[in-house]
Amino acid sequence: MFFEKLQSLGTSVDIMAEGGNWGGDSVASTSKKQKGGKSTKVCKIFKRLWPGTSSKKDGQNTGTTTEKQSRIESRTSMECEPAEEEKEQCQSSGRGIGDVVHGLGTDPSGKIHHVRDLPNKESSSLIQGADLTSTFFELLTHCSDYQLFQLTKFYRERLKQAIEEGVESLGLMMRPQGYFSEQEHGSITELVVKGNRRDSSTLFLSLVMEKGNRPRRVMWESFVKMQNELPKLNKILKEIQELGPDPQEYMNIISGLTELPSHMEDVQQKHKETLRAQTETLSVNTILMNEKVKDFQLLDRYAELTIISTVRDRTLVEHELLARGRDHEEWRDECLRRELEKIRTDQLFHSSFTRSKSRSGSSSAVAGVAGIGKTTMVQKIVHDWATGKIYQHFQFVFSFKFRDLNTINCRINLRELILDQYPYFKNVLGEVWKNPEGLLFIFDGLDEFKGRIDFADSQRDTEPKHQCPDPEWWCEVSDIAYSLIQHKLLPGCSVLVTTRPTALHLLEKAEISVRAEILGFVGEERKEYFTRYFEDQTVATAVFKHVKENEILYTMSYNPSYCWILVLTLGPFFTQTHWDPQQVPKTITQLYCYFIYNILKNHGREIESLREVLLRLGQMAFTGVSEKNIVFTDGDLIKYNLQPSQFLSGFLMELLEREDSARSVVYTFPHLTIEEFVAALAQFLTVDPGNIVKFLSEVHSKSDGRFEVFLRFVAGLSSPRAAWILEEFLGPFPNETICRVIDWVKEEVKRQAGNTESEAGKRSFLNTMHYLFESQNPALAQQTLGSAETLSFRGLGLTPIDCAVLSHVVRFCDTIKLLDLDTCRIQCEGLQRLGPALHKCQDLRLGDNDLGDSGVKLVSAALRNPHCKIQTLRLGSVGLTHSGAEDLISALSTKPSLTELKLGLNSLTDRCVPALRRLILNHPSLKRIWLGVNEFSADGRNQLKSLRGTRCGLNVDV
Repeated sequence: MFFEKLQSLGTSVDIMAEGGNWGGDSVASTSKKQKGGKSTKVCKIFKRLWPGTSSKKDGQNTGTTTEKQSRIESRTSMECEPAEEEKEQCQSSGRGIGDVVHGLGTDPSGKIHHVRDLPNKESSSLIQGADLTSTFFELLTHCSDYQLFQLTKFYRERLKQAIEEGVESLGLMMRPQGYFSEQEHGSITELVVKGNRRDSSTLFLSLVMEKGNRPRRVMWESFVKMQNELPKLNKILKEIQELGPDPQEYMNIISGLTELPSHMEDVQQKHKETLRAQTETLSVNTILMNEKVKDFQLLDRYAELTIISTVRDRTLVEHELLARGRDHEEWRDECLRRELEKIRTDQLFHSSFTRSKSRSGSSSAVAGVAGIGKTTMVQKIVHDWATGKIYQHFQFVFSFKFRDLNTINCRINLRELILDQYPYFKNVLGEVWKNPEGLLFIFDGLDEFKGRIDFADSQRDTEPKHQCPDPEWWCEVSDIAYSLIQHKLLPGCSVLVTTRPTALHLLEKAEISVRAEILGFVGEERKEYFTRYFEDQTVATAVFKHVKENEILYTMSYNPSYCWILVLTLGPFFTQTHWDPQQVPKTITQLYCYFIYNILKNHGREIESLREVLLRLGQMAFTGVSEKNIVFTDGDLIKYNLQPSQFLSGFLMELLEREDSARSVVYTFPHLTIEEFVAALAQFLTVDPGNIVKFLSEVHSKSDGRFEVFLRFVAGLSSPRAAWILEEFLGPFPNETICRVIDWVKEEVKRQAGNTESEAGKRSFLNTMHYLFESQNPALAQQTLGSAETLSFRGLGLTPIDCAVLSHVVRFCDTIKLLDLDTCRIQCEGLQRLGPALHKCQDLRLGDNDLGDSGVKLVSAALRNPHCKIQTLRLGSVGLTHSGAEDLISALSTKPSLTELKLGLNSLTDRCVPALRRLILNHPSLKRIWLGVNEFSADGRNQLKSLRGTRCGLNVDV
């Protein structure tokens, strides 16, 4: 019970460490002896708020526990309890837990200070004179057992992530000192081998927490030793060094809870009921159906997103959406394991992620590309607060959309801003302001705000016209938002801001505690979206299977908005009794053609000239793409002679809709890629294409990537297979336009193929390959790259979507003399997409990629292809072990054409030596083999070296 309540406070607690309930927590029960201490106050508060959480002495069992949990409770009670004299010292000094140790350094009285409390000069010299390892070891010596227990509890959820990659080594460090048995370490290792690293780190921490004070201290000492190997752990240790080992805020949040007066409780209940009603349904623009919007239950449709606790530092040179899609697969697994910390929506405030020097409240910013789910996440946070699931230390939550705030064109104050949406606060706002720590303000969509908020403007705080000192102060909306985020207004309150990455620069100088980023769906989260969308799970499984098998579509599905397009478009193919698998969309262009076809089919009957209206809409869309604009006004519609209609509503959504006040309507395409597709479609609807080749060359020359997807769609629409379905409503596409587009693609591919020396040149060449893929024109691919002999992308990061495109193109090449993919960060999934084309290469270079044994087995399969042409194979530093090597050597023995083989910098052991010797001795054409920097013993190396000179021209490098 206690665990569930504390979880609702947004704090990460593990039931096994806590003992399963309030009465069973040894630390809590011991702390109750500290009369007047913080923990006593906390206990009283919890007993007052939740009377059912009484101790076992009252004869009440607050919940069931498993045998494992019971064992942990008893062992925790016996071994984790702090020494009595230590607690008495805390009491006699008149200091709480948070005052015992604040860091390093002491004054003449013996009082210990944290680095940040020392004079600047002394602090600077101390920091410069000691590295993290030595200073943290010293910090541990000053840290009491009780503080270390609290510190471990506080950081436990983050530690689970931080030690995943090193949990085996940490377990080994605990073994020699007898803290882990062979069986316990074996259980941890078994989970790692099975790939369940998170479970292994969870088990590791649970075992340590069971065992008492000394093992816990040894664990932290081991953390210090492992910090350089584990970036997330290093981050936590630096944070503790900077902020002190006692997370005092953690206790302050709980002790700061106060009961509301009865009349305020009524308002709070009314507010929660209002917010629950506003957020319990999720409105979806269906487009494919006759109804414009369909409502679903939020909890039925909401799929969890992966959010990380930092915003990745990158220059958004590429297309805003594809920038994430392009590299998403590349770092998804590795970075989430190593550098990127996941954060839950209930950890954005008052958790171990939000520790800071500031005591004036907490502001958090969550960034994410278009369609990634920022607004839906906000809806879920508000709904969860209103239903009592998270953030119950906040007495009131107020949520605003910047797009709504755009409609306010006069001075206003915070009081009127709140009363406009929640009039029942009229008589109590004065009391609400008195406890700002209990308030959470949410501002969604900073990138959509038309007002000016410049946190870097140092004069803003001094100019009277921009000041907003209290909630009754009349000022601009931007001043209210600025003052709340910067804690100038209602200091102590908390603020959440969401934005696209393009507006992140506005927050660079803001007082933000947490800067998080939504990555979208990772792993099984993608599948969950499809499962939740379709009521018929057979259809859900079939659609997801098709998406997963098509790497182009699968990579798109990290983004909820892309998923929405996928389910709307693909669903009908799998619900029909008779369907042709060949007609199911495979490229993005084909997918969007079906998407537009369904709009035309459902909403096109009311329009006399569909082609003309769609042409004008496409011209407006192209202007938007050119100017990086996705929002359009009534003036834009008038400019392009467009009238609001049911048909137009299939393409454009209205924004700023508010029933209770006047508003100015603006329009947006449901997704940026739909705008880009309609803009591309317009190029094929005009009677006179003009000099379209010159036009395409001009837009292709833009280096910021804004036309990248637009040009892929143009190339794709030149394919009869993609466009034929639209001709039912739009008539035939001009043959002249199609031919000119094909000619442009042909020349562009040839031009870029000869310009691959630089990374930018390689990226441009790869992009033109995407044009070939979208066009699905075998003759065009054959004409442009059929005679290509060298394809080199060395050093350029290739994701599975890029590998799928490359494989498609290589299929049409006669013979590739050299395919150089060294250091392209290709993993097994990407190599799967390349697999069908690998056998066509004479010199295949895949070194410095994380292929592993499973990836090398795909190479072995290519070697066994009867048409395999591989003569030189480079697989240095690919994570190969004896397991994968045996299969590889077996496959190589069937290839008499092999002349060179590079297997250095792997993990080959003496178990491979017999097979390698047979290969070297029995392969007549093999001239050189590199085997250096592996794990051979001296005897193994000597056995291999002895083969040198056994055949004329043979070179064995070990």
